[in-house]
Amino acid sequence: MWQLQNAVRHYPWGSHTVIPELIGDPSPADRPHAELWMGAHPDEPSVRSDGVPLDKAIATEPVLMLGPEVLDRFGVRLPYLMKVLAAEKPVSLQAHPTTEQAEAGFAAEEAAGVPRDDPTRTFRDPFHKPEMLVALTPVEALCGFRPVEESLHCLAKLQVPELKPTIAALARGGLRSAIPQLLALLPEQRDVLVGEVARAAGGFVAAHDPEFINTYRWAAALAETYPGDPGVVISLLCNHLRLAPGEAVFLPAGNLHAYLSGAGVEVMASSDNVLRGGLTGKHVDLAALIEVLDFTDGRVPVLHPVLGAGGLRYPVPVEEFDLTHCRLGDQVGVLTTRGPQLLLCTEGTAVLATAAEELTLPQGASAFVPAGTPVSARGPAVLYRVTTNLS
Repeated sequence: MWQLQNAVRHYPWGSHTVIPELIGDPSPADRPHAELWMGAHPDEPSVRSDGVPLDKAIATEPVLMLGPEVLDRFGVRLPYLMKVLAAEKPVSLQAHPTTEQAEAGFAAEEAAGVPRDDPTRTFRDPFHKPEMLVALTPVEALCGFRPVEESLHCLAKLQVPELKPTIAALARGGLRSAIPQLLALLPEQRDVLVGEVARAAGGFVAAHDPEFINTYRWAAALAETYPGDPGVVISLLCNHLRLAPGEAVFLPAGNLHAYLSGAGVEVMASSDNVLRGGLTGKHVDLAALIEVLDFTDGRVPVLHPVLGAGGLRYPVPVEEFDLTHCRLGDQVGVLTTRGPQLLLCTEGTAVLATAAEELTLPQGASAFVPAGTPVSARGPAVLYRVTTNLS
């Protein structure tokens, strides 16, 4: 097993405190720390303590590192990616493709010769990207589309004349009509619509009208950061989710979502396919987004862990990843699984042991354990363990 050196990504929406405090960086953060990546994604692979990038180590010894089952199912790649996500400002509205959509989109852009680092590129790899976030702090998020009848009431209550075409599209053709109508507006139309929506929403917030107050509060705030962005209006059509620490949300392909604030441990299939739908200055591929979006309306459930081997497990309906929250005491516990493991220590100090070695993980440190390696652990500490979810 190896302790890992992990990369931090510095997006404008990131926190200046959460990740630096987690990893024990003594210097004040002069730029936002948005994501801490742990895994073997080729864009930002972790580096083992022997200096070898994890993706290169897997390519060199795939059977040893992944095990035959994982290698047979996913090929020579670690199928999951683990992150700590820390949002001080809202993350862009986005969705992710199915495997079939990712394969087709990636092949088309490869054939067209679009460079993989081109900012207008949509599909950067041929893999899907279901994901789950477990809250470390209180988290607020937009997740999926709320019931259409509720959205109609939310929009109509604002009494904004410029919203009438959207309300008509939603009433006539549902979300599949309303979302493209909003995204296709001309810039001058967007400016007026978003400005009027923000003004009306702010009025209800100022009047302390309890109905939709949090939805309206966020819409007014988003309009300040993203003036003229149709994502402000789309946010009114989305479920607003609040997660307490320890609660989680699973986001399958096609789910339109945006993390608004808070920090959590995020686990996903190892992919960088992100189709943005608003609240961003980056490229929005309208045609691809509409093809990928799941327009089903309804509530998105909050996930709670169940007791499993080694700790509290968060069951998800995908094969790529399985996450367990392990609270370690002074007694030795067993963390052995058949698949490869990533272990992240978020509190205390964890001591890992195999037959051949012992490894100490302080808060913020992580380790990779090859498939099937017998490993035990003791604390006091809190570990998040990711492995595969193959039967």
